[in-house]
Amino acid sequence: MAVRFLAREVSDLCLGKPALRPLPISATVADALSALRSSGDNCVSVWKCNHSSPKKNARSDHCLCVGKVCMVDIICFLSREENLSCPSTAIQTPISELIGESSGVVKHLEPHSRLSDAIDYILDGAQNLVIPIENKSSRLRKKQLSSLSSTLHNGQEYCWLTLEDVVRFLLNSIGVFSPIPALTIESLNIIDSDVMTIYYYEPASSAMEFISRALNEQKSVAVLDGGKRILGDISPNTLACCDETVAAAISTLSAGDLMAYIDYGGPPEDLIQLVKTRLLEKKFKAMSELMEEISINSLSSSSSGSSDEEFGLVRSGGSGRYAQTRRSSEAIVCHPWSSLVAVMIQALAHRMSYVWVVKEDHSLLGIVTFSGILQIFQNIAAGGS
Repeated sequence: MAVRFLAREVSDLCLGKPALRPLPISATVADALSALRSSGDNCVSVWKCNHSSPKKNARSDHCLCVGKVCMVDIICFLSREENLSCPSTAIQTPISELIGESSGVVKHLEPHSRLSDAIDYILDGAQNLVIPIENKSSRLRKKQLSSLSSTLHNGQEYCWLTLEDVVRFLLNSIGVFSPIPALTIESLNIIDSDVMTIYYYEPASSAMEFISRALNEQKSVAVLDGGKRILGDISPNTLACCDETVAAAISTLSAGDLMAYIDYGGPPEDLIQLVKTRLLEKKFKAMSELMEEISINSLSSSSSGSSDEEFGLVRSGGSGRYAQTRRSSEAIVCHPWSSLVAVMIQALAHRMSYVWVVKEDHSLLGIVTFSGILQIFQNIAAGGS
């Protein structure tokens, strides 16, 4: 039964998925920032398209999604010293520079492919699977061509699936895989000891390489005290809900202060002033002015129009971006004796792609990731049982 379930088509996971709106490969970092702000999405898709084919019934494969860009990519890019000194010039950089080394995180997959094929792609490093949305009625198609042209690629619309989508789909039918979901993560051997850590009082800038790696591996950076107990984390999921000026906080604050800066509700005023002061000390006046400009724009936009609270939305501090996912530096933890299904529920409830594993004294033991969890289901498909 489990093997039959994993043979289901990925189109089953695409029901209700919105069509991707493309950002062309020729776009700039500034264009990506604008798209992220206007869409409210955590990331935007980047496409190479040929919409000028003279052939009738041109195939949709003239369009190819070559990557994605999220706020963490932009934050890491702006955290470079040369970009902190002149952020207005940096954001005019072609977006291709941000996706050049990470284009493999996006893969195209046909809608009739098996769920087990999607898992294989993810375990090979893909984070987003681009799936064609199957054709609808010709009348609706004409309506799309006229009113939704920004989502069409030579007459074809696409959506994408993430690791979270696949894990959530599996959890919804977890009984099919009994008794494996009830087994402990320790017995399933999915606790990854390859963790990225930084101590509370260390400069946050020393974790920059780890933050980039955590984004690529769908992990996080643990913040530890002197006894190697986990106090919190610097997560790409949390940074994705912030704005580009967090690059300044990373370059000037300690890891502990950075956790407070990016936590839910926005940075405390004293930390904002501390960041600005240290920017000026490092002669990064332009970045300090950018922080001030974004703060003013945020106050202006929040004081006009409808109330955010009226629609159940919360603004992230200082940026005006909507916090649609978990925005907290609190570490989400489990124990070696936690069951697989409990860890899946825990991660999905917090909209995270991982859960930290700690010992009884709260010292860090390792991490369980969605990739590690999906490896279990891939083994089931491979075993044919």
